[in-house]
Amino acid sequence: MPRPRLLPMALLAMTLLLPAKLASLLRGVPGSAVPRVELMAEARASAPAPAPPPRAAAPTPPPAAPPEPTPDQVAERALLESLRRRRAEMEQREQALQQREMLLAATERRLTQRLEEMATLQRRLEAVRTQGNEREEAGWRQLVKTYETMRPRDAAAIFDDLEMAVLVQVVERMREAKVAPILGAMKPDRARLLTTELAQHRARPPETSTP
Repeated sequence: MPRPRLLPMALLAMTLLLPAKLASLLRGVPGSAVPRVELMAEARASAPAPAPPPRAAAPTPPPAAPPEPTPDQVAERALLESLRRRRAEMEQREQALQQREMLLAATERRLTQRLEEMATLQRRLEAVRTQGNEREEAGWRQLVKTYETMRPRDAAAIFDDLEMAVLVQVVERMREAKVAPILGAMKPDRARLLTTELAQHRARPPETSTP
């Protein structure tokens, strides 16, 4: 019969015992993985428990409604509001009065300036009228002087054909001593008409200058 082989069997037994032997050796070796795993388990066991999450804050209750105003407070507020409106109306009226006074003052200044301009213009017109009257009177005087130096017959011949309005102005300014001989030399009808016109002219009121 064949003899069993001892060497293969011995190898198989060593292979089966090798893990257990290695585990026992590793427990005795410092820094090995097995003690480290145990230390980690002990650290987890001795670590304090995590704090619970904070509770949510309780909701704030809504603010209480303000108390209703008393009748005295309502009356006081109404009085204050009325006084405020009254004050605003008075301020508006005061501003309107101020604007009206300013407008009236400006209008018065313009009227005063206009009156002064009109007075100045009137003085100028009076001066021009006076100068014109003086020149006109000087012309009449020169014409009267010419007829007074002429012979009555020659002057009468001119007066017979002269326009009556001009003739009245000339005779009115002549001296009576010079007029009589000329009237005697004029045509009778013409002399009578001149006498009538001259009387009516002297009966009229003197002309007054308008202001």
